[in-house]
Amino acid sequence: MKSSRISGFYKKTVDERKRIIKEMYPFTEEELEEINSNAPLTVDTADKMIENVVGTFQLPLGLGLNFLINGKEYIVPMVIEEASVVASASHIAKIVRDAGGFTADSSERVMIGQIQVIGCQDFYKAKAQILKQKQALIQAANDAFPSIVARGGGAEDLDVRILNEEADSKYSTMLVVHLYVNTVDAMGANLINTMAESIAPLIEEITEGKVYLRILSNLADRSLARARCVIPPHLLTTGDFSGEEVRDGVIHAYEFAASDPYRAVTHNKGIMNGIDPVVIATGNDWRAVEAGAHAYAVKDGKYGSMTTWSKDLEGNLVGEIELPMSIGTVGGATRVHPMAKHALQLLDVKSAKELAQVIVSVGLAQNLGALKALATDGIQKGHMSLHSRSVAIAAGATGEMIDIIAEELVKLKDIRVGKAKELVEKIKI
Repeated sequence: MKSSRISGFYKKTVDERKRIIKEMYPFTEEELEEINSNAPLTVDTADKMIENVVGTFQLPLGLGLNFLINGKEYIVPMVIEEASVVASASHIAKIVRDAGGFTADSSERVMIGQIQVIGCQDFYKAKAQILKQKQALIQAANDAFPSIVARGGGAEDLDVRILNEEADSKYSTMLVVHLYVNTVDAMGANLINTMAESIAPLIEEITEGKVYLRILSNLADRSLARARCVIPPHLLTTGDFSGEEVRDGVIHAYEFAASDPYRAVTHNKGIMNGIDPVVIATGNDWRAVEAGAHAYAVKDGKYGSMTTWSKDLEGNLVGEIELPMSIGTVGGATRVHPMAKHALQLLDVKSAKELAQVIVSVGLAQNLGALKALATDGIQKGHMSLHSRSVAIAAGATGEMIDIIAEELVKLKDIRVGKAKELVEKIKI
């Protein structure tokens, strides 16, 4: 059986790790070659994805281990250049695993299309007329994209908002139609935009106004994913810090982020350190996920923490996260980029809803990893230890010399390229 708990994985060579993955997954030789290749995205493929292509740009692909979510094992592909992120997420996932794992759920996969109308003579009458013809508009939207309806999705509802109606508003009064579309396992940007554009002429006719924008919203607050973990204090014991001390330090760190936007931005960036690498690995739009997550962090009127951390009656540390997840498992780069397809194979998710649950669980783990470090030895100790390898490479170290130089930099507490170059020269002599 596949297990995400692979002891000592980080100590193994790259080839040893590849052999482990080969034994665990039914990849073909061709697929393994693509995963192991130094350039799985060809320039020809890249040229079909974006404009003005001159080459490809690679980032490291690592595996987040130890994840147990809703009782299922997950090995999580993570694409990121920052040291310590994959290690931290895997470390916290092991702690949560020992506590029973993450529980996660998600709402229906409903995304929002917006149609902006300007210049109505009577905005309230226009709103009433649109609502009166709601079903006809929903049907027209579905007629524009019948394939999503055949897959069990499609436009399901519609409502109307009037913005800037105050007499002293410096902006134009406008009517905005929200079209709610079940995108099933697609992220849905193209289909929503197509639907919004298709019903724009009808809306102009009904409202006697002029339609300007017809586009999706990345604030996908009807496509939410949630994750939760409950950790007994003894599992949090770290060095000279008791589990209770770590628990309380994590809660105080969270309270700082919940109270102060200056701290919340960095706190939430740490959460996205876990989320973005999975979104990127699976070929999804990480800018859309970022935008939606940060907008959702203002839902209570002030920018705050994307997570909550508290203590339950038994003294356990309880972590929770809820975020919009505008992601998909079909279409877009997930269909074109070979590594995105293989990342989804590694994850073994059956739907976009399941993928969203994995993503927020990783975000919650990454957040706890950062808060736990801040509450104990500080963030730099572990981060700089891993960063030392990059410094050694930048100084010209190769092969076994990289680890030797990195260990010496950590020992000296002087992790600089200049110092690393001195050590490289000494070893060469």
